[in-house]
Amino acid sequence: MTIILIIAIVVVGWFVLSYNGFIRGKNQYTEAWADIEVQLKRRYDLIPNLVNTVKGYATHESSAFEKVTEARSRAMQASSLADHASAEVNLGKAVTGLFGIAEAYPDLKANANFVELQRELSDTENKIQAARRFYNGTVKDFNTRVQSVPSNIVAKMFGFKDAEFFDLPDNDVAQQPVEVKF
Repeated sequence: MTIILIIAIVVVGWFVLSYNGFIRGKNQYTEAWADIEVQLKRRYDLIPNLVNTVKGYATHESSAFEKVTEARSRAMQASSLADHASAEVNLGKAVTGLFGIAEAYPDLKANANFVELQRELSDTENKIQAARRFYNGTVKDFNTRVQSVPSNIVAKMFGFKDAEFFDLPDNDVAQQPVEVKF
């Protein structure tokens, strides 16, 4: 009788610990996603200032400004991870186009405001990349628990499912050099 009671306590204890581990993992990847959103918001806030600075020098490049504004709007409205990934790639391409325009305007490249915005945007991109790596690491850990025996039993019982990674497509703008045309 004592052995059965000990086994029951161990099994119940394992279920409780396993369940709490899933809750902890879910909270970690949710917090990691919030960190990404903070950096994305910072990026979205910097872009209008960058557009306005470039507009001051290259007023006839209105289609590029419209592309950036439209891409920023789509990125801000993205709801799923896949939508975010696609929108972020498009926004990156549009911003890269702005930097390409800036290459044709030496006065703009020397403008202190433009240089500072470019530095801040670069810093933000690095923070986004670090936050994305951290998020994907927490998702990997969570998914490993969901898929591993015996914790997968608790995952199925309580409806825990694999979390989505935040991967940008292979044509990630950050990996491609800026093309400058004169």
